[in-house]
Amino acid sequence: MENTKGKKGLWGIEQLTIRSLLLGAVGSAVITASSMYIALRMGALPWPTIFVAVLSMTVLKILGNTNLREISIAQTAMSAGAMVAGGMAFTLPGLWIIGVWSGPQVFADHWWEVLAIALAGMILGALVTWRLRPKYIERGVLPYPIGKAAAQTLITGDQGGRKSQLLFGAMGFSAVFTYLRDRLGLIPAALSSRWFATRHMDVGVMISPMALGIGYLIGPLATGVWFFGAILAYLLIVPVGPALGLLASTDAAVAFKNTLGLGLMVGTGVGIVIAFALNLFKKGKPGRSTVQSAKTSTQTKGGISGRTLQIGGVLIAYLFSLVAGLQPLAAILLVGGVFVATAMAATITGETGINPMEIFGIIILLAIRALVPVTTTAAFLIAACVAIACGYAGDVLNDYKSGSILKANPKAQFISELVGGLVGTVVATVAMIALITRYGGVGTEYGLPAVQAFAVTQMVHGLGDPLVFGSAVAVGALLYLAKVPAMTLGIGMYLPFAMSFTVFLGGLVRLVYQRLKPGATTNGDVVASGLFGGEGIIGVTIAIVSMLTGA
Repeated sequence: MENTKGKKGLWGIEQLTIRSLLLGAVGSAVITASSMYIALRMGALPWPTIFVAVLSMTVLKILGNTNLREISIAQTAMSAGAMVAGGMAFTLPGLWIIGVWSGPQVFADHWWEVLAIALAGMILGALVTWRLRPKYIERGVLPYPIGKAAAQTLITGDQGGRKSQLLFGAMGFSAVFTYLRDRLGLIPAALSSRWFATRHMDVGVMISPMALGIGYLIGPLATGVWFFGAILAYLLIVPVGPALGLLASTDAAVAFKNTLGLGLMVGTGVGIVIAFALNLFKKGKPGRSTVQSAKTSTQTKGGISGRTLQIGGVLIAYLFSLVAGLQPLAAILLVGGVFVATAMAATITGETGINPMEIFGIIILLAIRALVPVTTTAAFLIAACVAIACGYAGDVLNDYKSGSILKANPKAQFISELVGGLVGTVVATVAMIALITRYGGVGTEYGLPAVQAFAVTQMVHGLGDPLVFGSAVAVGALLYLAKVPAMTLGIGMYLPFAMSFTVFLGGLVRLVYQRLKPGATTNGDVVASGLFGGEGIIGVTIAIVSMLTGA
């Protein structure tokens, strides 16, 4: 492969090539659309880092005359929009849930609000990650395990094309399967049993390559806890609660298990924040150290210098938040809150690979609401901006970590992430509204569970039963601190049983495969990524076509 080290690239930036930006932009559009579908349909969004690493490597190798640094730069752009989609999907569907937005006119009436607040979050996330990069990446303060894994995947994949074949084969199969199921109706979306239905037990199996792929990537332990939550909800609480007179009706039982599940998820996020604060306290480093690191080093190695760029970026983000409809004081508080939350999210992601972006959105929203009144729409936009910035920061710092290992130019990566982020933000806006419009609403009854958005809605628009929800939050936080995956337990209680069962099957497949071929688990990861990528791409394509044609 060609060694381009030392050669000047686009705009005089070493290693930055036109094709890496073009490929990254196209890849960002595809991955963002797929991620939006996955987040709304599955209530989970795996990191896209390894998936886009293999995808960018495959395409650039076909084009020829490339190297791992150019691949890393293309990968950075490709993944940039995925967590923008996640931040949107985990918050803004709440506006449909409570009925503030509805109908096919939402795109015409509100696309500019969504786009403006997403651009604000993306810009602020980019600024914070660039300021944190010298400390967290160059000086190796945090491990960023997902970024390390992506770099190792590229190094290994550089030696052969097997992973590319597996990736595109799985994507092709999943795409065709999804088209036959969702467009032609030749394959059922799920299989269920009348025996269970007559006993008020909504039990079945979802026919979805994506669900299998996500289950495989999550692994047997987490999917086992996930499925255990489904068993508790659908085989115990819903049928047994009303039968014993503990709950008034089946509807009351469903509401109870939903509130319980959402509380456990929010509690997990609270537990993550508590663990983070305790860790800082034990190290003798006040919380300001993380934020302070974002205020140092106005010029970094190979980097972008000058306060003008940073101040200008903050002002642009502030203006976008005003365009979205926020009041000036609320917008100022939002910008400050985003910097704090994003720095914390970047740290948590670097340490654990977990990024509870919607929880940070809730925390900053509650803090702003305590200081100034905000409308319901503004509340969701604030939570979305914070979640987008936090998710974007986690993804980009994983890419910076991978690029550091591969000796990629960080300045080229910064430009690449901005290009990918801008494309992803536009695509995510269109994809979210198109999907919700096509499915007719948000919720399990529409086929778009959007679990995290329901959790945010609970905090914005009322908690249901406050005692149940508050108790579940406390239990969720304690379980997380005790290293019990309460988040997946809560997801299992909330999501449809059929979906949880298929995800669990994916985890079982991984368990069996690890036993049979312990040295080949990365091949399984690539296949699983292809499965959920193919279904996500076709799912969004069908939704956008339906929205444009009115079908």
